[in-house]
Amino acid sequence: MKRLIFFIFILFIFCVSNLYSQLRAFNDIFPDISSENRSLVFSNDAYVKASQKANGFIIYGNSQSCGLDSKIVDNVLNTKPGYFVESIYVIPGTTSLLDIYNALGKIRNLKGRLYRSSTRGKEIPLFEEATRITSEKNTTALVDPAPAAILPKTETVHVRLKDINFGNTFYRAEMSLTQNGLIYTMTNSRNINYMLVPVMKEGRFIARLYIEPITEGILIYSVAGADISDFVASKIHVDSAITKRLSVITSWAADGISNK
Repeated sequence: MKRLIFFIFILFIFCVSNLYSQLRAFNDIFPDISSENRSLVFSNDAYVKASQKANGFIIYGNSQSCGLDSKIVDNVLNTKPGYFVESIYVIPGTTSLLDIYNALGKIRNLKGRLYRSSTRGKEIPLFEEATRITSEKNTTALVDPAPAAILPKTETVHVRLKDINFGNTFYRAEMSLTQNGLIYTMTNSRNINYMLVPVMKEGRFIARLYIEPITEGILIYSVAGADISDFVASKIHVDSAITKRLSVITSWAADGISNK
């Protein structure tokens, strides 16, 4: 009996050690990040950087030393955005890709998430409503599904978000597996308008989250790009508009994973 218990214990240690050894460390992925920015990555603030094409994009995720699949950033840059935001965030804990996938399935949890409005001087909800819909053309609301037991390789869902600034906005959300994690991409499937004036045409806003369990916790690498006309850009603070939307989506994913 003692030998059996000892054998089971050794087998358990071997399996755990083998699983742990497959995880990458943060420095394996971002070896050249500065100590100051690394501290932000592991704080509640996260590392967030907005940049403009006119001034040259500043992106850790497409540097030669970065250990991320280049397509994560390239697929956003290929849309020729004028504005780009990058966020790097590590939350504590351990989880599986299935749990991450299930957390991202809770679309309704995007409703009511707060951001700091500089114009109103207080925190307000960015999305007043958030729901799945049947398709890009059929906007019938759907309930979020029960947690899945099996992780799909790919999935596409359609989402309606009632934006506090732009009213009803529509997105195509796509999930796929890549490297050691999964990518979650949200692209606007209709024009985003303000008072009937198009702010971003269909497909001109894209947000991507790459999420991977690493030795220090769960890495959430997020990027967003937007192509906005010069006329509209002159009327709003574009960097802030994109940053707060990416931050809300990233915090939604982080809280969902943490509360799995």
